[in-house]
Amino acid sequence: MEKVYLAVVLAPLIASIIAGLFGRQIGRSGAHWVTIIGVAIALAASLYAFYMHVFGGLATFDGTVYTWMASDLFEFNIGFLVDNLTVMMMVVVTAVSLMVHIYTIGYMHDDPGYQRFFSYISLFTFSMLMLVMSNNLLQLFFGWEAVGLVSYLLIGFWYKRESAIFANLKAFLVNRVGDFGFLLGIAAILAYTDSLHYATVFERLPELADITVEYWPGVEWSLISVIAILLFIGAMGKSAQVPLHVWLPDSMEGPTPISALIHAATMVTAGIFMVARFSPLFELSDAALSFILVIGAVTAIFMGLLGIVQHDIKRVIAYSTLSQLGFMTAALGVSAYSPALFHLMTHAFFKALLFLAAGSVIIALHHEQDMRKMGG
Repeated sequence: MEKVYLAVVLAPLIASIIAGLFGRQIGRSGAHWVTIIGVAIALAASLYAFYMHVFGGLATFDGTVYTWMASDLFEFNIGFLVDNLTVMMMVVVTAVSLMVHIYTIGYMHDDPGYQRFFSYISLFTFSMLMLVMSNNLLQLFFGWEAVGLVSYLLIGFWYKRESAIFANLKAFLVNRVGDFGFLLGIAAILAYTDSLHYATVFERLPELADITVEYWPGVEWSLISVIAILLFIGAMGKSAQVPLHVWLPDSMEGPTPISALIHAATMVTAGIFMVARFSPLFELSDAALSFILVIGAVTAIFMGLLGIVQHDIKRVIAYSTLSQLGFMTAALGVSAYSPALFHLMTHAFFKALLFLAAGSVIIALHHEQDMRKMGG
């Protein structure tokens, strides 16, 4: 099965490199064929892994692919953890990505950056798969930053538009705020457990349960709560929760297939996935769960209200996405991990479809996005 897992990750990466570096040689049709075949291979392998784990009774796989760096104190590995949660995410990422690749052929038909676009979305698929399949926090952080980088490149894809440049800069800066919290959380885990490997960290959690830390004289905080909240701040940036939500509506400056792939179906759900993956940690902290619940509920209510008063067809769907992410976050806050992930999966497909349908409408109306000028 290890070869199957490697195929899932490497097929989109190889396709992305071919389309990116040899785009001129292989031409437009070559670029879309090679990336579509790469993602199709990843989807087929993901479906096989899904079948084997969910229906075939295959045990959870937790293995190291290679050692990235070793020192006297720590060893940093790249490896895969494949269980029911992972295979569900793998199927969602690869299925939505394949549909977006196919849709892009028509949508970006006349765009001069055609090959570059296919290279980027295939690279994004690789980054997202590395994120969801990781068995340690180092690789999770690599995928976390890689999807952020590709998102930056794609939001500002039409870099001659000033609005696109401002939008991708905004997304980049807001996500850095979240990532700072995320990095501090990872550093705290490494400092107190001497490991970044999920299984080892979870084994050592009971030892941390009674530790308190004092950041201000006379004010003691539970270490687990501090780590959980810091990790969740990372999720707030990536999954666009209040107050780090401001980048998502502006990210609609990118081409519509990007809105479908990144800002509805996959990247924005990375935070939800991460909290679910670290549920053993979050379950030990009532303070962190309460914080998550409040943030999620506020996001769900107010972003839904903001969506009502928008006129741009893509921004309406963007605010709807924010609201739905708020529902998922609120579910995580009440320890309802299964409903949160069920909604993550269904939302990925219906919201990607909404964006692709909106793109179809925008093209049919010669790039008109104001809903008040539609209909008749």
